[in-house]
Amino acid sequence: MSISPLKKVNKLAHPENLEPNFAQSVQSSQLGELMASDPRALRAMVALMDMQAVMGGAASHWGGPSAIAEIISSLFAYSFNEAKAKDKKWHELYHIINDIGHSENIFYALKANYKMAGISMDDLKGFRSIESQLTGHGESHLFPEGVYLSNGPLGSSISQAQGLCFADAISGHHNRVTISIISDGASMEGEAKEAFSAIPGLAIKNKMSPFVMIISDNNTKLSGRIDEDAYSMQMSFDALKELGWKVIELKNAHDLQACMETIESAITQAKENPQQPVAIHARTIKGYGVESTAKSSNGGHGFPLKSPEELEGFLAEIYNKEEVPQIFKDWMNEQIEFKKQQSTSGGGSQSDSENPKEKIQLGVAKALIDSVKKGYPVMSVTSDLPGSTGVAGFHKECPENFVDVGVAEANMISMGAGLAKQGFIPVVDTFAQFGVTKGALPLTMAALSEAPVIGVFSHIGFQDAADGASHQALAYYAMVASIPHTEVYNLSCSEEAYQLLTQAIERYKAMTEAGEVPPHQIFFLGRENFPRYQIEKSYIYELGKAQIIFDNSQNFEKRFAIAACGAQITEALIAAKSLEEKNIGITVINPSCINKLDKVTLTKAIEGCKMNLLSVEEHQKVGGMAANLSLSLQDVKLNNFIALAVEDQFGQSAYKARQLYHKHGLDAEAIEKAIVAALK
Repeated sequence: MSISPLKKVNKLAHPENLEPNFAQSVQSSQLGELMASDPRALRAMVALMDMQAVMGGAASHWGGPSAIAEIISSLFAYSFNEAKAKDKKWHELYHIINDIGHSENIFYALKANYKMAGISMDDLKGFRSIESQLTGHGESHLFPEGVYLSNGPLGSSISQAQGLCFADAISGHHNRVTISIISDGASMEGEAKEAFSAIPGLAIKNKMSPFVMIISDNNTKLSGRIDEDAYSMQMSFDALKELGWKVIELKNAHDLQACMETIESAITQAKENPQQPVAIHARTIKGYGVESTAKSSNGGHGFPLKSPEELEGFLAEIYNKEEVPQIFKDWMNEQIEFKKQQSTSGGGSQSDSENPKEKIQLGVAKALIDSVKKGYPVMSVTSDLPGSTGVAGFHKECPENFVDVGVAEANMISMGAGLAKQGFIPVVDTFAQFGVTKGALPLTMAALSEAPVIGVFSHIGFQDAADGASHQALAYYAMVASIPHTEVYNLSCSEEAYQLLTQAIERYKAMTEAGEVPPHQIFFLGRENFPRYQIEKSYIYELGKAQIIFDNSQNFEKRFAIAACGAQITEALIAAKSLEEKNIGITVINPSCINKLDKVTLTKAIEGCKMNLLSVEEHQKVGGMAANLSLSLQDVKLNNFIALAVEDQFGQSAYKARQLYHKHGLDAEAIEKAIVAALK
């Protein structure tokens, strides 16, 4: 008996032409000779897309997508041609779901190669830009013709694919095959491992339609080799058989014909016996196609080239010294010419030798190193992102004081809690989006167990511009600020990071030794470069103490206070300088601790600005800093209170955070406009 679901329109595009622009012949035992996407062309398009993004100022990725070119080429060639043979749309026969991080670019390249979903070669040039629907990770809310399930945070899509397959089973669609492509790194996540158990468990009870999982196993994650940095995943993959999977080994995942034969066999077996899902264990090479990236410890995770002039040799190696198609050469030459124009036009901000711009993360590493030198038992528990969060420098200096648990944020925080109970000072780190989502329950249980951690959660909000909505934490305060015994900070510069993190460790030690329980202390920070000092060099920061960053309010009759923290301090200062020319005085306040506000300093500053306050934050308006300010200041009679925040929206990719600040009304221009309007 089946259950009839609501009628929904599947917006996924179908290819009009089954022969891709750049094609390679491959043989199917059931469908005969097929024309599949040439894996070399897919890699070349990825390289050119990546370079376009890099030239725009964004990070981009090569290693992961290069590892799966042959797999997706054969998979889509088979599914498209089978659909034609059965006079169906391909998505009527298959769900194909990507759960390999930073690999959506090769799926875009494949679609452009088939000229489907409205994507042309020219459209690929906008990859990761704010004007493009081709975001850093696949986002169905922006590109429903090309992405069915949004992806990005590792391990998040396979469980949703499980839901698709279950839905097909209970609604009577027993002939559609769900195929989930997942990386070895994503397989470390708890929700992925839960799906690894649930899928065969449900299948044996006749509650799943045919399911195929393809694991891209290259023993490589962002920071290096998985077995060296964390632990081997081989035992986990060996256990798939015991969990109920039919496992097929694909030892040469860079042989197109071998991929076709293996995928075709897996699909056939899954259809013949839906009670046993099939797992293809594909031995891939991250960075395949270019020797230097294939041999690199991180597989060329990020795009390794800095300049389009380097592309000629890169593309030539991808094509193994055969002729590179002219269209790729033309695209490369466009990039070279564009770079020349950039060079002649100048631009860019001048470096201030007295107050250079640098990563906030530098202050994090320095604070941890100095604390260990003092003899404090600081232990860093990291989850694959130490180079991004700032703790990599600490690991290099103090190699005995860290452990990498792999791509497993919930496990990271819970392990930190165990260390806390035994007298260590645990410091956990990851991107803000992962720390507050996957870490919310572990943080709650750690607080309940009186096992506090110090958190360093980077790439907040739109600071993770290019990666897109799935990586952009816009509810980070709301998710952790209400956990009891938790203090939440948003760091604005490396000096603030150094001083406050140092104080947090000192405080943790002192309270523990006094028999007291310290609070969780969560430090959020951005990705881009900021001035080393946001206030005079001699300033002494204090945990929980708000700072007056700028104040010319007493020079003008019209005045406004601006509460900003983190990256928004830079926008507030730009607005303050511009408003000065309009005879409006400004006090810029950094509240510092977001959920335990320094009401005394805030109230004094607001009173000096005639009770006018504007808050600005790269956070949802609901549950953000403005909400905390309104509660803290509810007995203070304000003349104006303006809250600039994200209005119930997701983000998207952009080369730079300021592009998203402008779009969402969080930049200096928006601040100035709001204050001028309020004072009319």
